[in-house]
Amino acid sequence: MSVTWRLAWRNLWRHSRRTWLTVGAMVFCNVLLIFLISLQLGSYQMMIDNSLATYSGHIQIQQRGYLEDQQMRQTVPAVARLAAGVRSVLGVETVSARGLAFALASSEQRSFGVLLNGVQPEFEPAVSTLPGLVRQGRYLAPGDRGQIVIGAVLARNLKVGLGEELTFLGSGRDGSFSAGVATVVGILESGMDEIDRSVAQVPLSWFQETFSMGDHGHSVVIRVPDLDRVPEAVQTLQGMLPAGESLEVLDWNALQPGLRQAITSDLASAWFTYVVLIVLVAFSVLNTQLMSVLERTREFGVMLSLGMRPGQLARLVGMETLLMAALGLGLGVLLGALLTQYLSAVGFAYPGMDELGAKFNMPGRMYPEVSLLSLFWGPAVVVLGALLAAIYPALRLFRLAPVEAMRAA
Repeated sequence: MSVTWRLAWRNLWRHSRRTWLTVGAMVFCNVLLIFLISLQLGSYQMMIDNSLATYSGHIQIQQRGYLEDQQMRQTVPAVARLAAGVRSVLGVETVSARGLAFALASSEQRSFGVLLNGVQPEFEPAVSTLPGLVRQGRYLAPGDRGQIVIGAVLARNLKVGLGEELTFLGSGRDGSFSAGVATVVGILESGMDEIDRSVAQVPLSWFQETFSMGDHGHSVVIRVPDLDRVPEAVQTLQGMLPAGESLEVLDWNALQPGLRQAITSDLASAWFTYVVLIVLVAFSVLNTQLMSVLERTREFGVMLSLGMRPGQLARLVGMETLLMAALGLGLGVLLGALLTQYLSAVGFAYPGMDELGAKFNMPGRMYPEVSLLSLFWGPAVVVLGALLAAIYPALRLFRLAPVEAMRAA
């Protein structure tokens, strides 16, 4: 270690209490930033997973242009066989084939337009959380034909209950007139009127037969264990698509573009709070270093008279700040990593979050995301803020006159 660094370290502890107060503020800020950023990134992961788990999944295979147009004829050939191939290629069971059709649903008393959804009962619960929200009756079972699960609001609008029949009228894939009768076996209640008003699920085989679909469907929905695996899975699926078919693989960004925009907006607002916290710590460093410089005016005057240049003194103040910031960085990252690592294992929940998660068939705890980004992003900005705060005390040394400085009390 050079003499300058030793001198900087010695000067740092001339007033150990003041130094420790400033380092403590930096450590507290770093721990808080690591916890908040890790929790925020973990909450985004949870928000994305929960939003996608409700219905859309992480990835879908569709006919090109179907996402925008949703025309009945924009179908995926051999959709169930393609879904089975995806399960084999990706090595996951969370894959389900679906079909969608607009139809007029009629009970004995009322009629409403619905978006009828044909699903694979044996695979749909692994792709969507909706099957777990059935509050009356049961969900669709393998082998069902002519059964339907509807949302609570739709059941109330149609004035139907368990065991009652609904008649559906619509257009088939070939343009023909389609009609079918299904018996209500389950009523789903999510607590969100938009979902409870729109859910109407029937077995895919019955859907294909009723709407003259043959073996066609409209999408293959895939959930992957980890969001980070989505790009790799998309590339794999693009390579396995049947030649000659105008199919496309869409990830969650394409399926729900508003989700990333909401995350970006929330992240920007959160960083405003983080910046305020960092500025407060920077002012603490500024106060400490300014007091240190003012107290050593006579000492600096003697050093200037002995031939030291103002730039060397300014570099000395910068080294002191850097050592103090490094100490705050090391202790802050260590304590912050221990805290977030513990919470990433046991989870973190706000009061009432467990009950809310159970109600909506979603996880009741958040798990902070521990990564190099979450560990060093905030503390690195704190170090930068501390170094910037030391500029003003250092610049004062360039205006210091040796004779006047030595006369200072």
